[in-house]
Amino acid sequence: MKKPNILLITSDQQHWNTLGAFQEEIHTPHLDRLVSEGTTFTRAYCPNPTCTPSRASIITGMYPSQHGAWTLGTKLLEDRHTVGEDFSRAGYQTALIGKAHFQPLRSTEAYPSMEAYPVLQDLEKWKHFQGPFYGFDHVELARNHTNEAHVGQHYALWMEEKGCLNWRDYFLPPTGTMDKSQTYTWPIPEKYHYNTWIAERTNALLDQYAQNEEPFFLWSSFFDPHPEYLVPEPWDTMYDPDKLDIPSLVPGEHEQNPPHFGMTQEDDPDFSHLLESGYGIHGYRSHHEYEYGDKFRLTDEDRKKLVATYYGMISMMDKYIGHILDKLDELGLADNTIVVFTSDHGHIFGQHGLQAKGGFHYEDLIRLPFIVRYPGHVPAGQTSDAIQSLVDLAPTFLSLCDLPVPHAMTGVNQKDVWLGKQNQARDHAICEFRHEATTIHQKTYVNTRYKITVYYNQTYGEIFDLQEDPHELHNLWDDPAHAGLKSELLLRYAWAELGKESMPMPRIWHA
Repeated sequence: MKKPNILLITSDQQHWNTLGAFQEEIHTPHLDRLVSEGTTFTRAYCPNPTCTPSRASIITGMYPSQHGAWTLGTKLLEDRHTVGEDFSRAGYQTALIGKAHFQPLRSTEAYPSMEAYPVLQDLEKWKHFQGPFYGFDHVELARNHTNEAHVGQHYALWMEEKGCLNWRDYFLPPTGTMDKSQTYTWPIPEKYHYNTWIAERTNALLDQYAQNEEPFFLWSSFFDPHPEYLVPEPWDTMYDPDKLDIPSLVPGEHEQNPPHFGMTQEDDPDFSHLLESGYGIHGYRSHHEYEYGDKFRLTDEDRKKLVATYYGMISMMDKYIGHILDKLDELGLADNTIVVFTSDHGHIFGQHGLQAKGGFHYEDLIRLPFIVRYPGHVPAGQTSDAIQSLVDLAPTFLSLCDLPVPHAMTGVNQKDVWLGKQNQARDHAICEFRHEATTIHQKTYVNTRYKITVYYNQTYGEIFDLQEDPHELHNLWDDPAHAGLKSELLLRYAWAELGKESMPMPRIWHA
């Protein structure tokens, strides 16, 4: 029997409710096609609402507290076992095109990083390096979110090959001359955009795999719609800001929340008691202020334009995902390829008075779009509320390909759930977050109805009833009427933590 292929397509920082099939304000015809041809899981979660930890969990099948890349600025150590190694040993071609972000932008002698300055901009080096890299035999990488100064690696080489020798003009200093005040419209031509690059290079590999009749595990890793909010014409004007539903703070909603929630709504909050400066988008800070272009405070008009641009970024990405899906059809690979679309974490664009991301485990930030297509195997046109986690991807991919799952992987095998043979494989998800070695150290347990968030060395927390309070406006943590629920959820969280402990090998003898 022919081995099934795996095609993982991911976006970056995409809110779970930004698929046109379920949300009429946004247009995503190609992702909607996946929805109609596969199963959409409406309760999928990330193990951490930032990039490096979640992406490392995808390839290790472990939680950030287990694989060690626990926050941004850390590194997934090269000795960690990854799912690509398992596929390579089984005769699969393995590749990653686009964003990796397994390593930090700074390098030290103890923790060298290929994704750090100055290496990532050493184009001569990248001309001769395409792997291996964390279990991927072939990689073509970049590090950018729109016009960031990090541009380099294989994406810069591709732009030069396409004749765009002035590519530095479209990116910020120190590598370019672009004005930082540029907002909403990114002047880079669409033909040189990284969406175009990812789709083109993905399709080139698909051509190669089809010609050689090679099974593959391929990750197409898109950068959008992660801020900065910039998109080329005509996508920049695709959505009218005045016709969009823009989320905002509900008055009084933070009154029952931990103190730092309300402090985010102050102009100059003091988070020093949490060993936090208040600077940097991943810690605690004022959300009245937001660094965008040369702006440090957004107007209501800005907030509307940001959402319109964010949606435009998703719609443009959808076009190039469509190019990849079309290539699968053209090559006759679609029926034997398991396609999964998801994101590394969610996004907040006004909900609860917040912007972007940070230490807030609202559904907006930890819940994901998640679609699985495998014609003739995964039910088509279905939705499921079976809880999923990104840590489940690696063991499930291996199981679907009849390959052994390493004992150290703590994710859950979702094979029978994806195939429609089982209602659920897990009754909860766990999400972790740490920022520096400070009191911003929290974990969330979420089940089919409730979620609880606990903080290291703190007596405050959050409990939300997602059935009765889906927008998470009423924190039940200190509500005397829910004291029994609080005790039960704390116990269930403790059980969940015990249940996800890694077992690197089975016990083979009694002593």
